[in-house]
Amino acid sequence: MRWLIVLALSAALPAHAEPARRMVATAHPLASQAGLDMLRRGGTAMDAAVAAQAVLSVVEPHASGLGGGALILSWQAARRELLHVEGLSAAPADVPRRLTEGTTLAVLERSGRAVGVPGAVAALAAAHARHGALPWAVLFEPAIRAAEQGFPTPPYLQAVLRTRARALSAVPEIEALYFENGQPRAFLRNPEQAAALRLVAAHGPAAIQGGALGQAMVRAVGQGALPGHMSMADLTGFEPRERPALCAERFGRRVCTAAPPSSGGVAVLQQLAFLEQAGIARLAPDSAAAAHLLLEASRLTRADRRAWVGDPAQVEVPTEGLLDAAYLRGRAGLIDPARAQPEVAPGSPPRRHAAVPPAADPMAESATSHVAIVDGAGNAVSFTTTNNLNFGAEILAGGITLNNGLTNFAAATDAMNGVAPRRRPATTMAPTIVFDGDGVPMLVLGAGGGARIIDAVTVALVETLAWGADARRATARPRIGAQTGTEELEAATPAAALAPELAAMGHNPRAAAMNTGLQVLRRIPGGWEGAADPRRDGAALGE
Repeated sequence: MRWLIVLALSAALPAHAEPARRMVATAHPLASQAGLDMLRRGGTAMDAAVAAQAVLSVVEPHASGLGGGALILSWQAARRELLHVEGLSAAPADVPRRLTEGTTLAVLERSGRAVGVPGAVAALAAAHARHGALPWAVLFEPAIRAAEQGFPTPPYLQAVLRTRARALSAVPEIEALYFENGQPRAFLRNPEQAAALRLVAAHGPAAIQGGALGQAMVRAVGQGALPGHMSMADLTGFEPRERPALCAERFGRRVCTAAPPSSGGVAVLQQLAFLEQAGIARLAPDSAAAAHLLLEASRLTRADRRAWVGDPAQVEVPTEGLLDAAYLRGRAGLIDPARAQPEVAPGSPPRRHAAVPPAADPMAESATSHVAIVDGAGNAVSFTTTNNLNFGAEILAGGITLNNGLTNFAAATDAMNGVAPRRRPATTMAPTIVFDGDGVPMLVLGAGGGARIIDAVTVALVETLAWGADARRATARPRIGAQTGTEELEAATPAAALAPELAAMGHNPRAAAMNTGLQVLRRIPGGWEGAADPRRDGAALGE
């Protein structure tokens, strides 16, 4: 048996390495190992995804877990079925019309009022019922072991704990688990989460939707200076949604991604259309000319997603219009190859219901995580999972971090993405699978990083589809984008050196730390290569 192990410090399998027939890429080596172990035991890519998420809940508690939300794309090769399951954290039935009523966003975002009804476990269970093979309980064994036996605190988590030490150590439950004498612990254990994982292993989503773990979540959310409104009825009433994935031909391949309420999927497909029409494939990858096109395409898609994407169960999202070929050609025509647009406004897509006010982006940063998996039978999973901000609402229940997903709603109640009872907030998450001409997966990818997810996924697709780059280059390349509302070049990278040329073209870029968590698996002759984002603690493991 030949092992191919790639840690984040090396960013990917070298281009000359022998390919793997099955691979798992996540934001932590233990999660990748858990996924690979399930594949060895005869599990599918979906089995591996459940195991990986369970471990991430333990080892990456700031980013995702059993108390968050998720978007899943799962390809079942034998049936040639692409399953898209949405389990975003939803607003409770009794949600206030204005989340910030009587408070500020800074207070709201770390309170029970910001907690959405968690959907990750329900979504995983629904996808596992369709595309899993191993017993559900088996999939939680690695996570229970990690929570009980412990693990060294990974560097990215240490950085989060150090950066936010004052706020986090002020929460007794977080301080007890993650700090010692005011400093991040070097070794972590979470026996309370081990007990919670056992409940989920034994009872599935029912452990949350009516069970003891759900009761603990409701109690935790109802405490504090700004308690939330999540009830047991909200938990028991939550249902993951299956919907068709968004698919379109881009750069000669079929690109499939998440549908609304993901604004990320729409934006990725829009950007690729703009960049293809603008001829980015003919430009040097690290040139100012290419960076200019990336920034302009990002600005255009940001304007559209803020104006037109919300929860299609409650508002009329003009998804078809936003991806209409004639509409995209017209929007792409606004890009001047030599000059930045002074202002960018939303377009008027066909089949729209009515004009709505653009929504302010709630957050630029996110602690979201991504899992990319392929198994030996040709099945694939692209799975993005989130607590929203680092450590979510800074509330623990059963040792599990609870999300603050409701801060993803727009402040304006009449916006497409305004808050409403049981509504799912728009998200920039964009899990993606790319298919070749025979309809077989050739790329499995996605990212964390809030609004920056869109640019990270888009540029990785340009790198691989238009410029022929490998997974290593796609994950490690300097980030460029404008989805946060500011034109950004990744600090301390060659991208930042493009600032003077871009300024001469009318841009106003700034250097920024861009801690995306991009995972990429790419099919090569004989199998797969993979890479985990070097900005985090990830690993791509294969054999």
